[in-house]
Amino acid sequence: MSKQFPAQIRAIEISTPGAPDVLREARRPLPVYGAGEVLIAVAAAGINRPDVMQRQGLYPPPPGAPDIPGLEVAGEIVACGPSVTAYHPGDRVCALVPGGGYADFCVAAEGCCLPIPAGMTMVQAAALPETYFTVWSNVFERARLATGETLFVQGGSSGIGTTAIQLAAALGNPVFATAGNDEKCRACEQLGASAAINYRAEDFVARGRELTQGRGPDVILDMVAGDYVGRELKLLADDGRLAIIALLGGSRGTIDFSEVLRRRLTITGSTLRPRPVAFKAAIGAALRARVWPLLEAGKARPMIHATYPLTEAAAAHALMESSQHVGKIVLVV
Repeated sequence: MSKQFPAQIRAIEISTPGAPDVLREARRPLPVYGAGEVLIAVAAAGINRPDVMQRQGLYPPPPGAPDIPGLEVAGEIVACGPSVTAYHPGDRVCALVPGGGYADFCVAAEGCCLPIPAGMTMVQAAALPETYFTVWSNVFERARLATGETLFVQGGSSGIGTTAIQLAAALGNPVFATAGNDEKCRACEQLGASAAINYRAEDFVARGRELTQGRGPDVILDMVAGDYVGRELKLLADDGRLAIIALLGGSRGTIDFSEVLRRRLTITGSTLRPRPVAFKAAIGAALRARVWPLLEAGKARPMIHATYPLTEAAAAHALMESSQHVGKIVLVV
């Protein structure tokens, strides 16, 4: 390996938990790949809320994962470990990784790699894995959104939100969303939401009921939690499912359990990063079969709000924390 690749690579490390400026450029050893893994020369890396939480000291990497942030990358495979059969050096892929994406090179499990959809750039492809794996797993598998059912997306202008809106709309599901201002609401509607609610100006429960003719949505995708959960239970349709994927509003709230019993509601949630490779690989296979054709047909597309050089990761994190973006923020390596 030392004859082919540099012994040291450039990476962005978290010098100490804190504000964006704790992200520092560093030299790290070339990551070691093993059986079932590939080494990727990273061209671009997506930024996600878990990266921000890790930087703040609130979301430590799972055992065995790199301490370098970055959960999704796109680039070229430059080496393959034993037993890798689906890919070869020279293949262009995007990949879901447990960490290490903010670097020149990154290791990924074979099953967590996907070919870059035809017609997409590396930057666009780097914006796919974390959001598409998360949305597919939670909306379509855990919450079982079925054909014709209605999806309600909290935070529709986020990377996750823009993905959920487009994917559900492309599969024929009515979609409604919330966002923090009128401009973001318009962006959600342009992506396929039937209507978007400015949660700062309107009660999303009352407006959501109105938009669904009093029935409520079948599935709510929630990144807020906290005191939103009790309100979301009132909004859901009978037999509805609430999928919680983040805790931006806090980890505690009060709910009326009689609502759950009377109307047969389901509350579920998940985090993707600590799940086994086999679990993630199964999601990847479903995405390749069901979603990649939609991407290649142009029926869904990653929304790129801004790109930054790798060395400006701190500025990219500051933008994410400001919540002024619509869609994804990507580091160009």
